Amino acid sequence: MVRRSDWSSPGGFSSDWPSPDGSSADRSSPQSSDGRSGGDRGRAGRAGRGGRGSRGSRGERTGSGAEPPSRAGGGAPLPPEEQARAICLRLLTGSPRTRKQLAEALAQRGIPDDAAEAVLSRFEEVGLIDDAAFAGAWVDSRHRGRGLARRALARELRTKGVESAVIDEAVGRLDAEQEERTARELVERKLRVTRGMEREKRLRRLVGMLARKGYSEGLAVRVVRQALEEEGDDPEALDAYLSGDGE
Repeated sequence: MVRRSDWSSPGGFSSDWPSPDGSSADRSSPQSSDGRSGGDRGRAGRAGRGGRGSRGSRGERTGSGAEPPSRAGGGAPLPPEEQARAICLRLLTGSPRTRKQLAEALAQRGIPDDAAEAVLSRFEEVGLIDDAAFAGAWVDSRHRGRGLARRALARELRTKGVESAVIDEAVGRLDAEQEERTARELVERKLRVTRGMEREKRLRRLVGMLARKGYSEGLAVRVVRQALEEEGDDPEALDAYLSGDGE
């Protein structure tokens, strides 16, 4: 018995089932009067149209000559907040950033102010932006790695948009004793490469090095004088030069 559910379409039968007259249906396409099967005619027709055999051309497979939308790179752009979120995450993956640095990056990429503000505030809420933590890490790293004093560290943090109160708290972790110890270490390393110079030139070189790193003039002169005296330089000659030169 032939079940209706096994029909391939309302008007025909599946090739796997007997035909209505009781004969077994051929699974291949019926032959035409010219002796060619339907499959032969189909292959010949396709070859005549496109010359590509049974696979056909890209246009035949997709229904048109264009690439499918998923491959064509089309589609509406992301909303501004989504763009801002992606930009911030990419930048923060490389290194910590202050809120001001991220805001400047978003502005350069044309993100509207309201979208940028919303994303930056959300990032602060979840801790992805933390200017206080950034400032603390910056002070620790730059003081240990470069020997920078509190004044130079504060100047750098201001250029990165950190608020004054946050800067004061971060640089306040460096006390005067630690700052002086670091200054002495810097001078001791520099003494080896300045030996043989005239006293005046050597003094200027050492004091100037500390000044560029943010140390006060008084601290720089005191540390350099002590280091040169310990090395064997004449204390009276040092005092005479320092009192006359002002450094």
